[in-house]
Amino acid sequence: MGKIENKEQYDWAVSRVEELLPLVNEDTPTYDKNSIELKLLSELVADYSEEHFAIGKPSLVDVLQLRMYEMGITQKQLAEMLNISQSRVSEYLSGKSEPTLKIARLISKKLNIDADIVLGV
Repeated sequence: MGKIENKEQYDWAVSRVEELLPLVNEDTPTYDKNSIELKLLSELVADYSEEHFAIGKPSLVDVLQLRMYEMGITQKQLAEMLNISQSRVSEYLSGKSEPTLKIARLISKKLNIDADIVLGV
């Protein structure tokens, strides 16, 4: 089998990996049949999972809301932190507008959010 073609094959492979895991540990020789099968099936499962179940990058809105929750700050406090209006923050959080480059830099620095997420890269 060169590639998992469908969900049924994927489910079978995941089940088989779960059966093999208790049989293989760091002391198992690499030439052991269970070790070889586990390695091959794990790679096939990972490839299928990456192709069919990829999560994708989070949106700025999601990350901003999460960071605000983590920091325990309100929209008003975020607006003050970024020196912008509360309505502008509301526009960012609703997805109605995107931050300028200057504000994107501030968001990245002050909230410790990866610049790629802030800039939508």
